[in-house]
Amino acid sequence: MPTGDIETYHADGKWKNRVEALEELPGEYDTKEQAVGVGREEARERQVEHLISNLDGTIAERNTYGNDPRNIPG
Repeated sequence: MPTGDIETYHADGKWKNRVEALEELPGEYDTKEQAVGVGREEARERQVEHLISNLDGTIAERNTYGNDPRNIPG
């Protein structure tokens, strides 16, 4: 994932968000849905990709906000 993308992940019994390769974002959440909502808003504000992980660390979902390539064939 490129530097600056937002990742929602599970660690130490809580759901959290971080900016890839830069910083942890404030807040710990009891549910994945709460953390995803906060992570999504942060990704929209920064116009970056939002990666949402499963409990095991695998990527469950990816969403891009604002920096999609424009002229993609197909």
